[in-house]
Amino acid sequence: MDVYEISFELILHAGDAKSKCLMAIESAREEEFEESEQYMAEATESMKLAHKCQMDLIQSEAKGEKVEITVLLVHAQDHLAMALSALDHAKELIEMHKKFFELSNQVKQLIKN
Repeated sequence: MDVYEISFELILHAGDAKSKCLMAIESAREEEFEESEQYMAEATESMKLAHKCQMDLIQSEAKGEKVEITVLLVHAQDHLAMALSALDHAKELIEMHKKFFELSNQVKQLIKN
């Protein structure tokens, strides 16, 4: 696979991972935590595929093969970095939503009593 194919595949998988993270956050905001966890699992799988693309490039270069650095490859690496950041932030935001709803329910119970 050449650098252009790998770049496009990297963009595809990283973009999918980021989208799934955003969907997971949206589900958590609606208190749909099972759905949120499913989206996070899908995001993690997409990140594994994106990481494999990156590792293929790194291994090629480690073998002494010349890897052409193109604007497209730089763009693909940017997508990967943003997806990794989205994955980390999504995990934190989902936990915050869980705590928010837990506390909100406790407050509602206190008000009832």
